[in-house]
Amino acid sequence: MPDGSIEHLPLAGRTVLGIFAHPDDESLACGGTLAKLADSGARVVLLCASRGEAGSISDPSLVPDGDLGGVRERELRDAAAVLGVAEVIILNHPDGDLRWGDVPELHEEIVDAIRRYRPDVVITFAEDGLYWHLDHIGVHERTYTAVCSFGSDAPPLYYVTIQRGVMREVVRAAHEKGGAPPGSSLWGIEPDAFGDHAKPPTLVVDVRDWVPRKLAALRCHRTQIGPNNPVSWIDDEQARLWLGTEHFRRATLEATGAPVLEHIGEHRIKHAD
Repeated sequence: MPDGSIEHLPLAGRTVLGIFAHPDDESLACGGTLAKLADSGARVVLLCASRGEAGSISDPSLVPDGDLGGVRERELRDAAAVLGVAEVIILNHPDGDLRWGDVPELHEEIVDAIRRYRPDVVITFAEDGLYWHLDHIGVHERTYTAVCSFGSDAPPLYYVTIQRGVMREVVRAAHEKGGAPPGSSLWGIEPDAFGDHAKPPTLVVDVRDWVPRKLAALRCHRTQIGPNNPVSWIDDEQARLWLGTEHFRRATLEATGAPVLEHIGEHRIKHAD
């Protein structure tokens, strides 16, 4: 828990706005924290910039009409319900072109969401986009500029990262259980790309008690997490070991808002952006 210098604030009535690129980003990046915040009384609002129509399909029978974006919208709403998210906003920007396409429009939509919900904290990707995904990096950039546009009235902004090496251990644990096929992978992504060169966190949230919810939310994204994905094979205990902490870094902005995330996390030494 935070040390005595961190103000202890009740979370009831506080609003957290999470801004991500695709359905499933929310659960993978910080599903445990979102669930913990919701259980602590915060209103969690989730904004997803795309419908994820360019994603993979683990089983074609899940998308009989070919409308992957529509299926992934439903998967996101199911996952959000598991996590306790109060409201989901799904935009329709082109999956795969979030960094370069509709830049002014996405910026304004994020600004509008901040004006509408008046969040006490905003959470999005860090500069590394979890694993250098250009859509994620684009959402990071648009969220940063949108928050900065509020000047001294900006809500505190936190970047979420995945600790390097963690996803390698998830893959290893799944293979050791003997269930995951030898060639199974995390969407074809090299495990060590997750968290590669991520800056050190300023806050670590213990979500071990919320890991079963995080896993359940991830598995709602059935088109993305099929039988060849290691996440399908790890059990709750393995997940608590490797996914039981979630890492954040508070952006250095003019924002002077209350330390909402610090209320549920362990404060770390601050590093410059």
